Amino acid sequence: QVQLVESGGGLVQAGGSLRLLCAVSGSIFRLNAMGWYRQAPGKQRELVARMSNVGTTNYADSVKGRFTISRDNAKNTVYLQMNSLKPEDTAVYYCNVNARPKSAISSDIDYWGKGTLVIVSS
Repeated sequence: QVQLVESGGGLVQAGGSLRLLCAVSGSIFRLNAMGWYRQAPGKQRELVARMSNVGTTNYADSVKGRFTISRDNAKNTVYLQMNSLKPEDTAVYYCNVNARPKSAISSDIDYWGKGTLVIVSS
């Protein structure tokens, strides 16, 4: 069974920084893309940043230049460094991983974490 555990959320003032971490555990044959999504109150979940297994990244326009995604494949971990935070960044941030588990070696599956809350005060 594959599990994702996020950490690093919290309350920060506008202009501040936070670093989110998502650790992937379980019996994994291969990790593909890893990324972060967020969902603000009353809004749909949206992509924040995503990184392929070869390092290609894409970001939401609203976070370009402020957020940086990175991953440590040896540790099965993905990070999101968030700088110059704004009140509109307030949301629950979810880790998303596309992986091929050893239990289903012919299938790539999307996995989600339970989310970590980020609140940016003005």
